[in-house]
Amino acid sequence: MSVTINRFVAYYRVSTAKQGASGLGLAAQRSAVAAYLKEHGQVIAEFKEVESGRRSDRPALERALATARVHRVPIVVAKVDRLTRSVAFLSRLLESGVEVRFADLPAIEGPTGRFMLQQMAAVAELEAGLISTRTKAALAAAKNRGVKLGGFRGVSISRAAHLASRLARGTIASRRAQDLMPTLRELQGQGVTSHEGLARALTDRGIPTSRGHAEWTGVQVARVLRRAPP
Repeated sequence: MSVTINRFVAYYRVSTAKQGASGLGLAAQRSAVAAYLKEHGQVIAEFKEVESGRRSDRPALERALATARVHRVPIVVAKVDRLTRSVAFLSRLLESGVEVRFADLPAIEGPTGRFMLQQMAAVAELEAGLISTRTKAALAAAKNRGVKLGGFRGVSISRAAHLASRLARGTIASRRAQDLMPTLRELQGQGVTSHEGLARALTDRGIPTSRGHAEWTGVQVARVLRRAPP
């Protein structure tokens, strides 16, 4: 994924409504992120959540991730525990397509940062491995009983792989269209209705295309709108 290194989306989380109202904890997080950004770049948007770390349904974080995907920039948090202590949630974060930076661990970024998140999600990966082991054992037992199992089928496998790839690309495109819709609806509400006008507005806002290009075309905007949910 093409990333603009000097721009970030900031995410802050406090555990209680009292902390959120008073700024306790939030001020320290903002200070840590500001110190990190002195050497690394600037924030283009920030999101605050008042939520327990044990819960995974966090609307502000979802908006932060969507904004980061739209602008193709990393999300920065003050500390690892500001994201979550839930292994399952970390696994979903790894699938979000957004790079995460930690202000308290400035050297942890890129492949190393992703590796760290993967280790934190090790419990979920272990469970998947156990399921795979049980599946293989069941297949081996079936084979020993004389059950004919599937094998290489030449062009059939190629067609299946092609279909899987097409479905994966479609899923990614649909998710990006969904991420872009709040911005497009906002522009339409301001009177920008033509595809060409929307393309110019997205370009002016510095939002890259799905392939990381700086300039949008009306055709690309039309494709996004066709994929958008009703």
